[in-house]
Amino acid sequence: MVLQARHTDDPMLEHERECFVASTGLGRESFDWRNVVDGVPTVGDVRSCGALLIGGSGHFSVAHPSEDFFAPLADLLREVVDVDFPTFGSCFGYQLLVSALGGRVAHDEERGEVGSFDVELTADGRNDELFGDLPARFNAQMGHLDRAVELPAGVQNMARSELCPYQALRVKGRRIWASQFHPELDQASNLHRYRAYIERYDPSGGEEGFNSQPSPETSLLLPRFLTLVREGEV
Repeated sequence: MVLQARHTDDPMLEHERECFVASTGLGRESFDWRNVVDGVPTVGDVRSCGALLIGGSGHFSVAHPSEDFFAPLADLLREVVDVDFPTFGSCFGYQLLVSALGGRVAHDEERGEVGSFDVELTADGRNDELFGDLPARFNAQMGHLDRAVELPAGVQNMARSELCPYQALRVKGRRIWASQFHPELDQASNLHRYRAYIERYDPSGGEEGFNSQPSPETSLLLPRFLTLVREGEV
């Protein structure tokens, strides 16, 4: 199952689906797409699938959770953690998990990361079954103006960047991971996403500030997650 939070007329709703299909190597028929704008699924709905992926947000912010779906979505994620259901959250999904579990997310444009950025694994990340397959330093695709400023208790910090000390997490002892960066995006798809939301990121409409670099290492993260889940290694 993939949870999304996007307006139905947002062209990135479909683009995000295409990116998850491409990055996981699964057929489109393998996915149960749920847009929480239209309703939050139950934990029973989630558990009818093999794993949960949490995607991006379009125009919504965990730092300003004013929409009606935020409270039931936070309840769902706490239930998912309680039952230890295999989950990976990307960007907005990362921030949702931080907030739902008692951490803090803030809007911080000065430390916003939009484009390609260098990320470094922490000691916990290097020793993790999932993130430990990445090199100690790697390039990752970003697109956020909100960031985690305090992690919840019981959550390990897997990675950091120069601007954001919290870049990835694992709920300790559970099959719950997330990253502030986008493992489902590559260089081309991140640039496409940036252009779609350019008024948010750069009202002048320019691309000069968008640092675009390949990120081959992170493209292996979601397939590795699904393999760990499928083979029962976590």
